[in-house]
Amino acid sequence: MSEMKTKKVVVLYGGRSAEREVSLWTGAAIHKALASRGYDAHLLDVELDVAARLRELGAEAVFIGLHGRFGEDGCIQGLLESMGLPYTGSGVLSSALAMDKVASKQVFDARGIPTPAWVSMRPEKARKLQAEDLPFPLPVVVKPASEGSSVGVHIARDQAALTAACEDAARFKGDVILERYHKGREVQVAVLDDEALGAIEIVPAAEFYDYQAKYKSGGTTRYLFPAPLPEPLYKATLDAALAAHRALGCSGATRTDLIVSDDGDLRVLEVNTLPGMTETSLLPKIAAGVGLDFADLCERILAGASLKA
Repeated sequence: MSEMKTKKVVVLYGGRSAEREVSLWTGAAIHKALASRGYDAHLLDVELDVAARLRELGAEAVFIGLHGRFGEDGCIQGLLESMGLPYTGSGVLSSALAMDKVASKQVFDARGIPTPAWVSMRPEKARKLQAEDLPFPLPVVVKPASEGSSVGVHIARDQAALTAACEDAARFKGDVILERYHKGREVQVAVLDDEALGAIEIVPAAEFYDYQAKYKSGGTTRYLFPAPLPEPLYKATLDAALAAHRALGCSGATRTDLIVSDDGDLRVLEVNTLPGMTETSLLPKIAAGVGLDFADLCERILAGASLKA
């Protein structure tokens, strides 16, 4: 019998970030899977009294099903460390680094991990940005530096679109990041327990795999697993994702987003330390492709719950 089956496991979900809706789906799916395997699992929607609620529930281990700010950025991880509660996923520092696209880009550049050329700026400067002031030509990808699920992400091909994209990205807290646009295939790689499981290609109906395509597409997005790449290039995507995972000091499960061009050039966009766990999410799709069903995946992730500090 798994040691975790003797413990009271609390699944944290919901929260107060822009990704609350996705987190509600993630947490509910995780809770259902764990309960089906006989775990003493409980759902907890995260509010300001989360520490008191965890004590009231008698939590002995925590499965983090949160996304975005206060869940994916090291905040909840720090709280759980201070409470002495083992938890799933990456620790405080690696979570914070991965969530902050500026910090993670700096790590990638320092480690020689290929990533698009980029620049960041304060929201007030981004709102006034002119295309000629960029260090690379249009089109560019504009995004908030610390949001996930492609919230606030746009491709700007002219000045009007650049202004509108910067205005939207500036609504969120923190810097605005602008990346050189690389046309190519959208590939995502899952890493579990320091092993790259596989790569999947996303073929969205829209221009790129945005929030709508991820969670509201109604089946119009196509997923190709394994990603139909030449074997050396497929292996290169796995190696790049694992290198990014390790460079940020991640643990547990992560999902790395990449762009792969027709000439074989690949670029790491970001690492997600708390990947979505909904029926349309990519980590479960990749896991299923290598013979790991959803409940098995949840058990594997939970088995790695620990204190990292």
